[in-house]
Amino acid sequence: MIKGDSQAYEPGRIWLKVKSRNATDVVCAAVIGPMAQPRAVVVGLPMAGGLRIVGRSSPLSARAGRDLARYLHPPQGKHPWLAEISARVLDRFNKEGGTVRLTLVEPLVVEVSADVAWSGRAFRHSVRLLRVRPELHPDEVELPDHLGG
Repeated sequence: MIKGDSQAYEPGRIWLKVKSRNATDVVCAAVIGPMAQPRAVVVGLPMAGGLRIVGRSSPLSARAGRDLARYLHPPQGKHPWLAEISARVLDRFNKEGGTVRLTLVEPLVVEVSADVAWSGRAFRHSVRLLRVRPELHPDEVELPDHLGG
């Protein structure tokens, strides 16, 4: 929130809300929707010796989904995530619960734009897919310093 030095704190929405975003490399190990036309990416970061789901992207455009699909492949070997997870893992504000079906993919690195707001062990808000990083291996991704790493 931004307010002037001389402004008193008052209830109500009289100030500007400014969000700060960072470009961050994360691991995409699942998508929502079919692999040929994903609707969103599910991203993870290394924590506690594993790959923890830390968020999902905002909905992908049809073009972004087609572009991403070129890099998606079925997982090889043991996958770090389950194919069905609690909806609360992806949306902490979801009061109804339920489950979300993931399309598991071979993990790959993607760059996302993420709000710096971090809620414990996940991004507070959805991330925006910027690009695929095929030149990086998922093992090269580290928990960013600004997220507690």
